[in-house]
Amino acid sequence: MSLLGIDIGTTGCKVVAFQETGTVLAQETAEYPLAFPKSGWVELDASVVWEKLVRCIRSVAARTRRDPIKALSISSQGEAFLPVDASGNPLARSIVTFDNRAVRQVKWWKRQIGRSEMFRRTGMPLSAMGTLPKLHWLLQHMSSLRLQTRFFLCFHDFVVMKLGLPPVIDYSLAARTMMFDVNTLKWSSRILDKIEVKQDQLAEAVPSGSVVGQLSDRPAAFLGLPKGVVVVAGGHDQPCGAFGAGVIRTGEAAYAIGTVECITPVFERVRPTLSLLKNNLCFYPHVVPNRFVSLAFNFTGGSLLRWYRDTFGGEYQEVVRGSSSRPTSLLVLPHFTMTGTPSLDPHSKGVIVGLQLSTTKGQITRALLEGVTMEMRLNVELLSRGGISTRRFRAVGGGSKSPIWMQMKADILNRPIDVMKVTEASCLGAALLAGTALGIYRSHVEAVQVAVKKARTYEPHRPRSRYYTERFELYKQLYPTLSPILHAM
Repeated sequence: MSLLGIDIGTTGCKVVAFQETGTVLAQETAEYPLAFPKSGWVELDASVVWEKLVRCIRSVAARTRRDPIKALSISSQGEAFLPVDASGNPLARSIVTFDNRAVRQVKWWKRQIGRSEMFRRTGMPLSAMGTLPKLHWLLQHMSSLRLQTRFFLCFHDFVVMKLGLPPVIDYSLAARTMMFDVNTLKWSSRILDKIEVKQDQLAEAVPSGSVVGQLSDRPAAFLGLPKGVVVVAGGHDQPCGAFGAGVIRTGEAAYAIGTVECITPVFERVRPTLSLLKNNLCFYPHVVPNRFVSLAFNFTGGSLLRWYRDTFGGEYQEVVRGSSSRPTSLLVLPHFTMTGTPSLDPHSKGVIVGLQLSTTKGQITRALLEGVTMEMRLNVELLSRGGISTRRFRAVGGGSKSPIWMQMKADILNRPIDVMKVTEASCLGAALLAGTALGIYRSHVEAVQVAVKKARTYEPHRPRSRYYTERFELYKQLYPTLSPILHAM
């Protein structure tokens, strides 16, 4: 018997079948294109996502017939949503996380409810990143869709509906919409009433790990899955990834190193402090009961390496291996796209400071890697000020496979970093939710003990950490000093 974890990202999907011990049996990935119809707009065709996902599921199912899949669960990107008809057919392309068209709607919500109340109620800092202002924009500019739309769904709920079941969303993903009250764990009628959206137009919100239903014969046959596969509510990709990395205790944090860099600390209920709100640091339910998470992230992570590779040539591993072996004297502000926390600034720009004629290509490469991690150290410091401290990290994602980068991160963050054996932690986290729902694991703690394993630990190198701590004081001055120039550009 195996467990299927599905991860639906912004630019690609992953499907992985796991044994109960966490061993990977089969996996498949697929990429899909984003659409950029106007400046600042970013969209995704959900029909293409479903098509790619079906291919991946069929491929994995075909390779697990000797160890048939018993249950599945889904990890999903946040914020992205789409309108669908009564049959679950998309009526428009999905507006994804870093689409920035809803700036005016954010100003409207600030007048109507205010940043402070929105934060206390939803756990989300008010920004154009959220589903709510994007949905508001859609209803204002594509008003004819209102009459055709049966549901407004996130990708988790959309896939559940395509599997022939009623659309269901878990608390963690519902919270990312900015329409969910994290205090009552219900859709907020105060917010929905202002845009005339009914609660029954959204998926039913349930705890992560709830059994949604069983696949009927027709969708099971279509996907090549055994009859009676149990579908279990999953969650937002970052807390799913944190669970898959074994991050379930206060003081621990997952560090996802991929296209986007994201740190997900776990804690018991936190007071929504002014410091968290000021720095756009959220709080919302973990996929593990009685725990909450926050997110500190930067949209320029692995995407910066991709830009460097595509612009200057080489492969990813060549780029990293060609970096300088020593800390550099350069400083990089890694705002090569819309920034993440703490500023959520759509108008900032990337900057390399300290270039000389003697600067080498290897130093520039290392400086880019350093800059990405300096930005994450800034976030860790701000989380601590808001009452959320982190003693060590558990690293997952493609970037965690690089020893050079991982040692650099341990040095800059001045914390131990455990690299996990299974780097596709969001898929593993979803699979563990499915296994816990079936009673394969007696608890979330037992699921981690049985299935989550470390591959290696990187300890900070003290002399380098001291050097980076000194450089960090300079780094903190970059954005405040340069932002007026960058905005004027």
